[in-house]
Amino acid sequence: MNKEVNAMPISLAAAAQTYREAARDAVRRHSTFHLVQAALLVVAGIVAIVFPAFSSAAAVVVFGWLLIASGIVQAIGLISARHAPNFWLQIISAILGVLLGILLLRNIAQGMLLLSLLLIIFFMIEGMSKVVFALTIRPLPNWLWVFASGVLSVVLSLVLFAAMPVTALWLIGLMLGLDLIAIGAALGAMAWRLRGQAVPAA
Repeated sequence: MNKEVNAMPISLAAAAQTYREAARDAVRRHSTFHLVQAALLVVAGIVAIVFPAFSSAAAVVVFGWLLIASGIVQAIGLISARHAPNFWLQIISAILGVLLGILLLRNIAQGMLLLSLLLIIFFMIEGMSKVVFALTIRPLPNWLWVFASGVLSVVLSLVLFAAMPVTALWLIGLMLGLDLIAIGAALGAMAWRLRGQAVPAA
């Protein structure tokens, strides 16, 4: 009995390998669907870049509704957990999320400005962290590329901040478009590469 119990657990590496094989098999079996999905993502990304103001406004609307929905779901989940630790803090967090979502929907222009400012702050923090990381690994090869990337991110964030509020009209749409294109290209490349491989028998 003990031998059977001891034989059941598998290593983390084996579990990860099993998961990777299952994911590859799923993409392989539905490669045509994933190729169409990838093409649609790339087209959507191009449209977002070509019409950045429209896509930025759409992103703000979606983000506003997501905040409202998540706040409502969080509040409903807390109804039966009144004695949970930090209950009132979580309730306040849910209410603030709903209120912020409503504010974004009521004033989309201000929402675009706020999200653009958050993106610029993200670029600044990411750039500074890259610079610090590059200086930390300086003896290693290619540290200069990491350093240059960090400096570029910092400079870009400063340029974008100096161009506010004009930046808010296109920054969110541009970033959304680039992200959609990157996701679509990666998905399409993976589906195309696995498309010609034989599907293992069930």
